[in-house]
Amino acid sequence: MQKVSIKDIEKLRHDLQTDAELNLNYLVLVLSSCIIATLGLLMNSPAVIIGAMIIAPLMMPLRGLAFAALEANLEMFIQSLTTIGVGTLAAVVIAWLVGRVFDLPASEFGAEILSRTEPNLADLFVAIAAGAVSGFAKIRPRISDALAGTAISVALMPPLCVVGITLAQGKWGASGGAFLLYFTNLLGIILACIVVFAWGGYYLDHRMMRRALRWSLAMTSLLVIPLFISLAILLGRKQLNSTIKDLLKNETITVGEQTELIDMKVKWSSIPWSNQPSMVILTVRAEKPVTPNQILLLENFLYRRLGRSFKLVFRVREIREVTSDDLEALPPSPRSSPPPDSQPPPKSSPQPAFESPAPTADAPFEHQASPHLSPRASRAERLHNT
Repeated sequence: MQKVSIKDIEKLRHDLQTDAELNLNYLVLVLSSCIIATLGLLMNSPAVIIGAMIIAPLMMPLRGLAFAALEANLEMFIQSLTTIGVGTLAAVVIAWLVGRVFDLPASEFGAEILSRTEPNLADLFVAIAAGAVSGFAKIRPRISDALAGTAISVALMPPLCVVGITLAQGKWGASGGAFLLYFTNLLGIILACIVVFAWGGYYLDHRMMRRALRWSLAMTSLLVIPLFISLAILLGRKQLNSTIKDLLKNETITVGEQTELIDMKVKWSSIPWSNQPSMVILTVRAEKPVTPNQILLLENFLYRRLGRSFKLVFRVREIREVTSDDLEALPPSPRSSPPPDSQPPPKSSPQPAFESPAPTADAPFEHQASPHLSPRASRAERLHNT
């Protein structure tokens, strides 16, 4: 595009310098955006994370830094860099504090956190695209800054929050991966903004413009090799995950016939080239239990076919069929009525209506009334004896 007028360049410089100021508005936006993003990451909620993306405070000094590099404006460069540094440090500290308060164990981290601890080359392309949208929105007033802010905060604020969350649990490796993602996105966005500003004609000197492009390209290219290696590892793991599932389902009886595979997850070792075996967690349904000997045979089978060791963990959900025919096998209830052919218990004999008095010392036993005689017969017997 044609080079713009000096007046347009000065207007853009004034706007970007104002955006790069370290003031209360910027700090409040950083605070609110970081808290929302951290809570969304802890809850593994993409919708809450998107709420933090809309605020997007880090976009303002980034564009000022890119324009200052394009113009070789040292004062504006230091101002923008200071604002970015303070916002970065504040976001990490706030995320660390929230992580300590909630104290979510590292074993319970969701996909939203884990996906930001292993950056790859695709993340760099996302950052470049986001930076291009941001720079283009600034030189085209009809495009809303909200669109650019959303694109930038996707790449910046969530990784910073992941740095604080993982530091709260002492996971230095995951924190380093998340910070590498943040730094990658930072350089990608700055590079894209410089390119868009230069393409739009917002520069004063061709020599300074070319020098800024060379430096930004050189710094960004330093990250290409590790990011490419990370991408290759990611793609290799996905391929290996699919191969393991196909082998177990199609070439083994335990997984292919005896059980029904519901889900399979692989917990890869932290260092790809280490000898530590990765853990394969299989959730299955089965009518019969899976024995340790079967698992050992499966581990040996995978080692022979893939040339590397895996630790298999089965989570078995038992299947038991129940029908109405099973009622016959149930024991009778204690309150159930007796069967028709059972005999009632015998009735006890009735007690006599009268009992003979106990014998006393004044009268011999034979003078007492017999218990088997009526009262009238007993009285006649007494008269006869007198």
